[in-house]
Amino acid sequence: MTSSQQAQLKSEIMAMPSWLRRSIGRASEISTVQRIIKQRQIHTICEEGRCPNRGECYAQKTATFLLMGPTCTRSCAFCQVDKGHAPMPLDLEEPQKVAEAVKLLGLRYVVLTSVARDDLADQGAGHFVQTMETIRQCNPETQIEVLTPDFWGGIAVGEEGQRQRIEMIVKAKPACFNHNIETVRRLTGPVRRGAKYDRSLHVLALVKEIDSSIPTKSGLMLGHGETFEEIIEAMKDLRAVGCDRLTIGQYMRPSLEHLPVQKYWTPEEFDQLGSIAWQMGFSHVRSGPLVRSSYHAGED
Repeated sequence: MTSSQQAQLKSEIMAMPSWLRRSIGRASEISTVQRIIKQRQIHTICEEGRCPNRGECYAQKTATFLLMGPTCTRSCAFCQVDKGHAPMPLDLEEPQKVAEAVKLLGLRYVVLTSVARDDLADQGAGHFVQTMETIRQCNPETQIEVLTPDFWGGIAVGEEGQRQRIEMIVKAKPACFNHNIETVRRLTGPVRRGAKYDRSLHVLALVKEIDSSIPTKSGLMLGHGETFEEIIEAMKDLRAVGCDRLTIGQYMRPSLEHLPVQKYWTPEEFDQLGSIAWQMGFSHVRSGPLVRSSYHAGED
């Protein structure tokens, strides 16, 4: 990074509103988790995405594991996760390593997410299922939420392939099935490169069609230039496909290579959006500047 880039990044950090500055938590709690996951060469989105809430979540015995390596085959313009080169082959021992980490950390609620693996025949759906089964064998009391990619296999496979992959995971009975639309319809192209707004809504609709008893969840990350009206429209679209739970948080630029923040929404605006979401019929709503997809997930 050049000196001018360092100066620009420092300026952006200094301009960040006070409500976005918080302690990351006790160092001992963070270092314990970091040691256990590094020893097993596994990953958490808490660390890879530098989540501001990771210390708090670790203290509450909750963590979000990032399956199938740290490199994503998509190129979302907001995401901190590594991208832009070929991912490593699957670690076939990863399900056991994650299950051991869950046991050592005494986690009561686990969220399994993953990078997109468009290079795999089943997009990684089978790996999700295997990890869920292995966690349950070692930790039968631990609840498991999944936060998945869209499992789109391209034109050659299409919607039928997508349905088969989602059905595999739904039949494994997660405590909640989460898939984020991330932003409003108008901004999906520049923000979520390679993703489609309606395709993501279709994922959530499919889960309910396959098993209506499983709660579904999605999230919005504000600050990309969306309007208040567009956010309301996105919330209505989620309710229209039966989405039960919603998270709304503030986008914070990870580096100068990512999209700049267009607006910092205030805590009062997040409260207002949260109230509207409750009125729309979402069963659980988390809305605040530092809210992320898995924030307080175990309390839902």
